[in-house]
This record gives sequence, structure tokens and C-alpha cells, in this order.
Amino acid sequence: MSIEIKISKTPIKYKYAMKLLEKRVNDIKNRKASDLLWLLEHPKIYTKGIRGSDNDIIDKNIEVISTNRGGKITLHNPGQKIIYFVIDLNKKKKDIRNFVQIIEKSIIQFLKLYDIKGKPNRKNIGIWVDKKKIAAIGIKVKKWIAYHGCSININNNLEDYLKINPCGLKNQDVTSVSKISKKKIKNLNDKLIKIFIKNLSNI
Repeated sequence: MSIEIKISKTPIKYKYAMKLLEKRVNDIKNRKASDLLWLLEHPKIYTKGIRGSDNDIIDKNIEVISTNRGGKITLHNPGQKIIYFVIDLNKKKKDIRNFVQIIEKSIIQFLKLYDIKGKPNRKNIGIWVDKKKIAAIGIKVKKWIAYHGCSININNNLEDYLKINPCGLKNQDVTSVSKISKKKIKNLNDKLIKIFIKNLSNI
């Protein structure tokens, strides 16, 4: 599997990241680039997917950016790890559900390294620990090129979620790796790359 791995060490603004993802989609479509796996963090920002509703904005003073990914309203902030993909499914299995399941499986395997038992939820996409959400998934597919990706709460400020109903959920908490695990959090990028590359190669 030919895939470029990109790691950003400083926070990347959301709109800039979206421009790069869209450009990569077009480059792959025109056979000018390979697939992409990009690990990064965003400055604090709230984003609304195609199923998002303004009713899920509790604090009307916050800025919310509309985006073309699947899903509803969510938060990105420092300490949350973002894993973006641009994967050409034309050369692989054209199965969106399978692609999402591979992302779910990868997140669950990563959490297991920290003795955290994560599970998918068919009604509310993402990965959950008991009744608390720890990872969000949002995918867009254009001409069978899948992009956007997932976010995992590592050690971010969870109070920022109080300004929204994350992913349209009410009265359900979110959590993070640092809040649950007693293990030291280190070498995140290396661990995530190893897991995701192995699973993505099985598409």
C-alpha cells in the first residue's frame, strides 16, 4: 500500500487543513499523488458536519465552522489527536461500512494499549468507553476517495464540550485517555501510525 505519512508537530488551523485535504483528493483523482495519513492537532474550534443542527449549540457566542464531513457538531482542541485520511477506494474494496469499521478497529486497538476497552456504537458513530465517548469519526467520500477521519481525546480540556451537544448527544459525557488510563502517554504518533497502516493495508 502506497501511503504518505504526514505528522504536524504544531497545531494546524482547521480551514487550512481542509484546503489541503480537498487538494489531495483532487490530486489523487488526477493521479498526481498517493494516499495520505496525516496526524495533527487543531487549535480550539467547533465544527458542524452535514447532519449538524444549530439546536446542538448551547453557547450561541461560539464560532462554528460548517464542513462537508459526515456527522454533527463536535469539538477539536489541543490535546486531542486528529487522524486524517485521503484514501483511494477505487483501487481497493468499495465498501464505506468496511472502511469505517477499520477506523473503529484501529482506535480500539490503540486504546487497548492504555488498558482502555473501547466499543463502537451503531446508533451513535464513534468509540465509547462505557457510556462516555472518547473518539469521534467523520468521513466524506467523493468519487470513491474517502477523506476526513477521526479524533481521539488524549489529554484535552473536556470542559470545552459543555458549550455544545457533541455529535448531537444530550446528557452523555465525553472522556479522554488521560482521564481513564494510569499509563504514561508517550510515542502516540508511532503507535497510531503502526496500527492504522497495518489495518488500512487490509482494505
